[in-house]
Amino acid sequence: MMKTSSMTELDDETVRSMAIGAVFSDFGGKINSLDFHRKEDLLVTASEDDSVRLYDIATAKLLKTTYHKKHGADRICFTHHPSSVICSSRYNLDSTGESLRYLSMYDNRCLRYFKGHKERIVSLCMSPINDSFMSGSLDHSVRIWDLRVNTCQGILHLRGRPTVAYDQQGLVFAVAMEGGAIKLFDSRSYDKGPFDTFLVGGDTAEVCDIKFSSDGKSMLLTTTNNNIYVLDAYAGEKRCGYSMEPSPNTSIEATFTPDGQYVVSGSGDGNLHAWSINRRNEVASWNSHIGVPSCLKWAPRRAMFAAASTVLTFWIPNDSNADPAVMDTEPTAGAETQHPSQ
Repeated sequence: MMKTSSMTELDDETVRSMAIGAVFSDFGGKINSLDFHRKEDLLVTASEDDSVRLYDIATAKLLKTTYHKKHGADRICFTHHPSSVICSSRYNLDSTGESLRYLSMYDNRCLRYFKGHKERIVSLCMSPINDSFMSGSLDHSVRIWDLRVNTCQGILHLRGRPTVAYDQQGLVFAVAMEGGAIKLFDSRSYDKGPFDTFLVGGDTAEVCDIKFSSDGKSMLLTTTNNNIYVLDAYAGEKRCGYSMEPSPNTSIEATFTPDGQYVVSGSGDGNLHAWSINRRNEVASWNSHIGVPSCLKWAPRRAMFAAASTVLTFWIPNDSNADPAVMDTEPTAGAETQHPSQ
């Protein structure tokens, strides 16, 4: 059985020792997105096979699978409740307009539909402090929602593909758009416009992912041409930058460690890389064993990260020189699979 350890401060040795502790290979297509719950040991995935899957990361067990054939499953994030998620649709956006669904994994119900976006959602995030969440779409808009009501609470019209993220305190959100522009908004008065704008000089590629570090001091940007930048979240200055191997037709993802000291990223050559932000040096490089990982996130409270392509892998510190145990999981005893009618 895979054992994940609680998060203590990381060091180079621990980061270098990361190795695959569990493998889940029964997906029927690419994994589109994944998310960790902020407080519980849970991970959720959304996949091209129209499945949403819930995992216990402490025991590396698949807890539940639901299928969503009518709408598909694209971007996904947890709400504050451990068995509720927000999932964006891949199908029937024109006919139904149901671009987002608030789903209960507990009893496999759709609690609410959110209509508004006309094209695919490419960025989705939940406020860490209340029931607000944001979505960015290829229709060049960012919409702000509240879980408790169907109607959109606010809309920002932008140039290009928008990417959104809340800081860890939920007081600020960032919107990245065409031309490397990052706009920062006060989440309580976003209608007044951005209070600051940064430009990532020299890189005009679209930003496909943005994250704040846990301490709120840094922002992590990943562009469509596989450049990764760490910015000072207050002044917008570039702290460091890395160029990954290209990955045609697949966006890569990068992630901060919870202590904000390291960045881990996928690459077009199928490797994973880790860097120290303060020293600006590469600390580790591993073969991902799953091709180009399109999803990569570090767990909020554990020494563990998840990387996914058409296969999901959990990475943990390898305390011995022996090969880590690899669990190729078919649905475990007690795991539920449900096929909703919708």
